[in-house]
Amino acid sequence: MTDTVRALLETGAAAAPAIGGENRPDMTHEALGAFADEIVATLNGFGIGRGDRVAIVLPNGPEMATAFLTIACGATTAPLNPAYRADEYDFYLSDLNAKALVVPDDYDGDALGVAEKRGIPVLRLSPRSNEAAGLFHLAGEIEGTPANPGPAEPSDVALVLHTSGTTSRPKIVPLSQANVAASARHIANAIALKAEDRCLNIMPLFHIHGLIAAVLSSVAAGGSVWCSPGFNALRFFNWVETAKPTWYTAVPTMHQAILGRAGRNADVIKAHPFRLIRSSSSSLPPQVMAELEATFGCPVIESYGMTEAAHQMASNPLPPAARKPGTVGIAAGPEVGIMDPDGNLLGHGATGEVVIKGPNVTAGYENNPKANAENFTNGWFRTGDQGVLDNEGYLTITGRLKEIINRGGEKISPREVDEVLMDHPAVAQAVTFAMPHAKLGEEVAAAVVLREGQAADERAIRDFAAKRLADFKVPRKVLIMEEIPKGATGKLQRIGLAEKLGLAG
Repeated sequence: MTDTVRALLETGAAAAPAIGGENRPDMTHEALGAFADEIVATLNGFGIGRGDRVAIVLPNGPEMATAFLTIACGATTAPLNPAYRADEYDFYLSDLNAKALVVPDDYDGDALGVAEKRGIPVLRLSPRSNEAAGLFHLAGEIEGTPANPGPAEPSDVALVLHTSGTTSRPKIVPLSQANVAASARHIANAIALKAEDRCLNIMPLFHIHGLIAAVLSSVAAGGSVWCSPGFNALRFFNWVETAKPTWYTAVPTMHQAILGRAGRNADVIKAHPFRLIRSSSSSLPPQVMAELEATFGCPVIESYGMTEAAHQMASNPLPPAARKPGTVGIAAGPEVGIMDPDGNLLGHGATGEVVIKGPNVTAGYENNPKANAENFTNGWFRTGDQGVLDNEGYLTITGRLKEIINRGGEKISPREVDEVLMDHPAVAQAVTFAMPHAKLGEEVAAAVVLREGQAADERAIRDFAAKRLADFKVPRKVLIMEEIPKGATGKLQRIGLAEKLGLAG
């Protein structure tokens, strides 16, 4: 069983491409395996070994992908968002107890001062620019003997990430080698990845989606991943021409931005057809799914993932099996169930909390017995999502439990309202959220972005919704915006939106 990242790197044919990037030849699977051994030896020379945490602050690109893959072969990776400020780095680096910090050779950003203050050694990464994509040198002024040298074992922690912490202090999620390896296999199986497949990665590589779904699943299947320098809708179709990918994976806002450029790139779409497009990390409006399939002429596979599951939990299957728009598909790795508040598993058609268990699921949050007691019941992990399984095992997410709007006792799923608003011909994006109300506790509000060249006012959108929704679900406030605030990974965020938009009273 390939239960470590290093074992997964042995999957591909020696001369087959593994890592690609701009203006560089591809790195082969054989070269990637040898490079991983080289980096583990380098880390051991710095006194860093299994279980030691290496924070990584690098921009998107092939070096970030290979830094994750190779460091994970002999230590614990902790990728951080390069856009963080000093106080954020201070929190994360101290919370992680980082043994070292990896930054670009020319980096002079906020993480450096924090590392110096906390006595964390800095390792400088410089690309080997005339060589294959992803190859780099790692330099630092530390040396030592690690307590646990050599290649990582299945139970060692490969990756630590923090939860988003939208409603509480972020929690540390340790993911073992076995967890991430299982998730990579699950993704590869769900979308039938093969050696000839090539992923175009546009997801940030400090996030579970890009790290596991794009990078690790590709190399685990013996295929390759071409690493963009970060999402840019204006450059997407040029990358398609250069990389010739067979698929890509993204969040819905990215898909929408790509669709906005597709009309003037019909020749590229025709010349370089995708085998599939994957969507995950937030709900894909059925209208966007239909437009993607019509534009690109390939199946759009919506999957359901979260950090605590090392990403994938459920996925719509490839044709000829049914893809059900509005669902996140069938269990695709772990077991998936629906549970009531008392810990009882519910049958098909019953709404409750989505729960999972399987080899990709974290064993628990770090140093957080309260969160573990709240989130694990009888061996099942409680996802915090509300959903329902149909009689064929397809899962529909009706909302985050924390995002359900409680309007005077009436419970409203924001996603249901989103989908109605998205049917309005002038609406390109819609996010429904709770805003405070003096008597009802919460009231329904929505932020919308209009399609280019289309017009609609608040009254027209509310009237449209009123024809399709019960009165208590119709947004009492509709904000028409140029852009809706997004999180670091491009996801639209409901929690805290009322406050951000000045509707918190």
